[in-house]
Amino acid sequence: MKIVIVGAGDVGTHLSKLLSREHQDCVLIDDIEERLERVAEYDVMTYNASPTSISVLKDAGVSSADLFVGVTTEETTNIAACTIAHHLGAKKTVARIDNYEYLKPQNQKFFQGIGIDSMVYPEVLAAHDIINGLKMSWVRQRWDVHDGALVLLGIKLREGCEILNQPLKDLCGPDDPYHVVAIKRKDETLIPGGLDTLQLNDLAYFMTTKEYIPYIRKIVGKEHYTDVKNVIIMGGGKTAVRAALETPDYMNVKIIEKSAERCEKLNQLLADNDTMVIHGDGRDLGLLEDEGIRNTQAFVALTGNAETNILACMTAKKLGVRKTVAMVENLDYVSMAESLDIGTIINKKTVAASHIYQMMLDADVSNLRSLMLVDSEVAEFVAAEGSRVAKRMVKDLGLPFGVTIGGLVRGGQGMLVNGSSQIQPGDSVMVFCHETKLNQIEKFFKKHTLW
Repeated sequence: MKIVIVGAGDVGTHLSKLLSREHQDCVLIDDIEERLERVAEYDVMTYNASPTSISVLKDAGVSSADLFVGVTTEETTNIAACTIAHHLGAKKTVARIDNYEYLKPQNQKFFQGIGIDSMVYPEVLAAHDIINGLKMSWVRQRWDVHDGALVLLGIKLREGCEILNQPLKDLCGPDDPYHVVAIKRKDETLIPGGLDTLQLNDLAYFMTTKEYIPYIRKIVGKEHYTDVKNVIIMGGGKTAVRAALETPDYMNVKIIEKSAERCEKLNQLLADNDTMVIHGDGRDLGLLEDEGIRNTQAFVALTGNAETNILACMTAKKLGVRKTVAMVENLDYVSMAESLDIGTIINKKTVAASHIYQMMLDADVSNLRSLMLVDSEVAEFVAAEGSRVAKRMVKDLGLPFGVTIGGLVRGGQGMLVNGSSQIQPGDSVMVFCHETKLNQIEKFFKKHTLW
């Protein structure tokens, strides 16, 4: 598969890394040479040239591109590049944008008419993840499939968890309401087998159905966590705005922003919203005390500085805040942030790259999520008529090492999967992949006539 990317910023660089790991034919274009030097270690062809140069795009092979991605920092450049690429023959195009109006359904046909198949607004995707996590204060990460028919929960295991130090074969058998699909233990990721155990301070990923979420909460000892009602957000950037607009009515939100000019803009953007905008420094302990930090259930640090966000979350925890979320854009800091136990970590570029990445898969993949902390992906594949998964029981599929099928959705009903399960055509299947190429998995779900 041939993929052409314009923009060697954070999203373009991370996407290039994913594609080079898959040994895809990838070309990266940017007009600043220093940015391209960051991908020197990847198997990616680079062009130091204008992303909207017709001659450059022709030379890069856009006419035979299966996917063209515009992820420069300039929205107009991305739109122009995608339009040119479409007319040069690119099969699919996706543009990074920063205007929410463009995402409205009534505008979709217009953008398709000028050659843009899909648009990605990283701040909107990140805000959705943040709010989704705040709705359940006791989880580190949450991923809903088909409106919660299946749910993936990342949970930090503390004292009080009643399922520690017991073989998983005794905890989550064929008739039990959850599967543990991955475990993060210090710096190691485990794809657990029946003899493995959950241990104190593990970050465990549970696949379950929505009716059993209260049961999971009980067995991991999180019933004493209070629901989030009061939220303080530090930093008033685009992600904060989208998060505030998406917050449920029962949550009270305060945004603390250092720039007086930005505060005025926030008041305009949130004029029809109950969010309170406060001019000040979110690291100021006196200000936090005045704004009721000790009666706040969630603190979200969204400044552009990873170190500031990490330290602010550590401070909030010391002041008694249960749920903390930090935006960490530098991937080198992610493992450090996790080791400091600061809470949920959000990275816009991995969220956006995952969204784009699913477009390159041939099988019917309607959702894909990268789990940074366990260096893995969770993908939602739809089983095609005549596909391999629809012809054999799960135990006989011969899935690669590091791959686990956690559950499926059939007719809107979520159900867990075991070795004796039989997947049917049309089922939406949740596949967990660790250190495994997704293009090795998709062949199991595509239509084949001979096996």
